[in-house]
Amino acid sequence: MVEVGVALVLLGAALLVAEAHVPAGILGAGGGLALTLGVILAMTASGAGVAAIVAVTVGVGGIAFLWLTIATRKSLAALGRRPRAGSEALSGRSGVVRTWNGTGGQVLLDGAIWSARRSWPDADDDDEDEDKPESLEPGDAVVVERVSGLTLAVRKAERWESLW
Repeated sequence: MVEVGVALVLLGAALLVAEAHVPAGILGAGGGLALTLGVILAMTASGAGVAAIVAVTVGVGGIAFLWLTIATRKSLAALGRRPRAGSEALSGRSGVVRTWNGTGGQVLLDGAIWSARRSWPDADDDDEDEDKPESLEPGDAVVVERVSGLTLAVRKAERWESLW
């Protein structure tokens, strides 16, 4: 019976560690329960007194609950954060047009030059006018609306969005 208790303790500890890496809630709850039951089984089989079993069980259960609470809070805090790396982090960022010809060009963003295309439709191309607000020139500030592969879809930055 001691072996079963030790096995449950190890399983419970493994589930608590897994909960920290894959926050789902059920792994941590199952880990805390397995850890507590394992301690009860191991101590009962080894002949410990009721007072010792209750004290250790309360302590182990409290530690498992604290671990689960901390892991849950950290994982919920991470859910609300904006991505800080990768192409997902580029949406909403500002850049500067380096070269532009018609519907595409190159944009300098965070020290790197990216291929870019305009994000608005091509419906008004037949009466193209250089003074339209949609036309982009080198040096214009742009905002990334989405990323498709390695190409940014950009629009001209509004005056309040421009840092330049």
